[in-house]
Amino acid sequence: MSSIVEIDNNENDSSKILKSDFVKGLKLGLPIALGYVPVSFTFGLLAVRGGMSVWLAVLISLTNFTSAGQFAGTNLIIAGAPIYEIGLATFIINIRYTLMSLSLSQKIDSKMPIFHKLLWGFGVTDETFSVASMEDGRISAKYLYGLIILPYLGWFTGTLLGALTCKALSPMLQNAMGIALYAMFIALVIPSCRKSIAAAFVCGIAVLISTGFKYVPFLSNISSGWVIIISAIAACTIGALVFPRKEDML
Repeated sequence: MSSIVEIDNNENDSSKILKSDFVKGLKLGLPIALGYVPVSFTFGLLAVRGGMSVWLAVLISLTNFTSAGQFAGTNLIIAGAPIYEIGLATFIINIRYTLMSLSLSQKIDSKMPIFHKLLWGFGVTDETFSVASMEDGRISAKYLYGLIILPYLGWFTGTLLGALTCKALSPMLQNAMGIALYAMFIALVIPSCRKSIAAAFVCGIAVLISTGFKYVPFLSNISSGWVIIISAIAACTIGALVFPRKEDML
């Protein structure tokens, strides 16, 4: 009889731990979600202003959970770039998520079903990875789901609000709202550049290279997709050579 009671108590304790993990994930994901809303709002404005329908913009945010890659890919779609350029550009921009997922996989149970891992991989962003990687020991599925769900809803909600807002504006106001995109990118880049000389250097190199493609006569005919690809690879390569990791120098 006592053994049955002990089993019941253990099951109750386990369920409480899992529930607390989910709630903990929700609490940590809430600030991320609030930060995603204005960014995805801008994306919704950009997509609809570029000629996409409201529901297409929302569908993109439902099936893509990335900021820079999503903005770049949508810009290329609007510009009429070939599908292989769009695919290659977004692959290069988003490849960091593969490394993040591999790193995070070391903190989860290797016996977990592949279905859960695929969902977690979809929900990995710069912010969710940073929060999850700071946890001590193993992290549970409940925790990761709690951490991911609110940011995902925030990304979707912001996109919907931005798309509907742009649809309701006159063409003149839609064009004026385009400045919000540049302001957003500046707001994202400046803090990183202030904290890291290497980041500022890489951003500067990328700007110089992309400017060269704009104004140098024999380079100006290259499509925007290849400009993004070449600028990103070249700037990161130069940055890695100029600012190598300390352990690589030993």
